[in-house]
Amino acid sequence: MIEFGSRLKQLRLNHNMTQPALAKKLQVTKSVISAYETGIRMPSFETLLMISKVFSVSTDYLLGNDIGKGKTIDVSGLADKEIEAIKTIVNSLKAHPVD
Repeated sequence: MIEFGSRLKQLRLNHNMTQPALAKKLQVTKSVISAYETGIRMPSFETLLMISKVFSVSTDYLLGNDIGKGKTIDVSGLADKEIEAIKTIVNSLKAHPVD
């Protein structure tokens, strides 16, 4: 699952997070994060869920199962009301595409 490692690294860098900082959030070691990012090791199901919550992305995205399903929008740092507003806008655009 090379896709997972590269996506994890990109998310971590996009959030200006170091490997040790992510390791602390996930309660693992820095070397485990490095192994995930290089594809040497895959996280457990529970850790995969924690990663998806830390970066506000789906597990499908992390595992590369989102091909052809659109782009991911980084909503980290937004309030729930703001995320819902974005979802409403996206759904409106899907229902009434702009020419």
